Amino acid sequence: MHRRRILWGTLSAIGAALTASRANAATEASPRKLKVAYHLTDLDKVNFVVGNIQNHLDGVGGPGNVTIALVVHGQALKAFHSAAANPDLSKHVGQFGKAGIELAACGNTMKSQNITLADLLPGFVAAERGGVVRLAELQSQGYLYLRP
Repeated sequence: MHRRRILWGTLSAIGAALTASRANAATEASPRKLKVAYHLTDLDKVNFVVGNIQNHLDGVGGPGNVTIALVVHGQALKAFHSAAANPDLSKHVGQFGKAGIELAACGNTMKSQNITLADLLPGFVAAERGGVVRLAELQSQGYLYLRP
């Protein structure tokens, strides 16, 4: 009986030490900075996705805590034509550019809409090989894929 108590006490102490060690390791490990690729193709979701990106930035404490890329193609790109963009969208895009968010416009969509980067809101870069190719590249670099 005495041996069981000693054995039980020893095992309990070892278990407590391991649990404490794991808890310390979890709190000491710094969270890694996530990389997120947002995919936008639907014109009717432009404001929703822009709002999601802003909420994402706010939720993690700012652009220094996350790396975000927005890849736009299809009908959604029409919302980012500088001649047609609403002022709120223009403001958000400007803030995103300053925050270091990659704003990529599909080169294939640009050709089909007969536009150049000069026709888009400032801050966009062309995904020359296509929006879906750019998304695949980002995912291969460890970006998480979101298509709201």
